[in-house]
Amino acid sequence: MNTTTHTFRVTGMHCGSCAVLIDDILTDLDGVVFTQTSMKSGCAVVRIDPDRCTTSEVLATIARAGYRAEELAPT
Repeated sequence: MNTTTHTFRVTGMHCGSCAVLIDDILTDLDGVVFTQTSMKSGCAVVRIDPDRCTTSEVLATIARAGYRAEELAPT
């Protein structure tokens, strides 16, 4: 399986439960194979199968949960 890893800045998180919620909703998204969200860093690292999921779908899923997100450029 070919995967790509993306980092998103997420705003609107107020506690650790917010990060857990984001991880839970992203894990339910078809094509997401790994997610780790940190309220402390304000970022979500998401590994996806690009044949089954796009970064636009990740952003839309985060937005539907009530948070704002933007993809960060690779470092």
